[in-house]
Amino acid sequence: MNKPNKYPISKSEAEWREELDEKRYHVLREKGTEYPRTGEYNLHFENGTYVCGACHAPLFKSDQKFESSCGWPSFDDALEGAIEFVNDTSHGMIRTETLCANCGSHLGHIFNDGPTKTGQRYCINSLSLDFKEGEES
Repeated sequence: MNKPNKYPISKSEAEWREELDEKRYHVLREKGTEYPRTGEYNLHFENGTYVCGACHAPLFKSDQKFESSCGWPSFDDALEGAIEFVNDTSHGMIRTETLCANCGSHLGHIFNDGPTKTGQRYCINSLSLDFKEGEES
């Protein structure tokens, strides 16, 4: 039984599977993760906007990104209303999962150990993101 989709972008998993390659589908729709230090945007620091890899909704501005040495792209804040936060108790841990508020796709997790004034570290999979150069939101 399919549960109703509460997101502005509402697609079936079959539709997502057709649109996303296998690796992106695994991360964005099956809550997978990429290996640390392998993602395209881990050490990427160009000016622009990071958008959802599934629906292309803006998520983070480049000035919110910082080098955390954790192996995944890290941000200290997100665009207002862009992220949904969900309790995640998988893998024997208690964490806060981050989802795209526009389509419900898995992005990564947020931690309260960031080095900037927000104290936050959004730990995001590169496969969950696309980048729009020079387009600050």
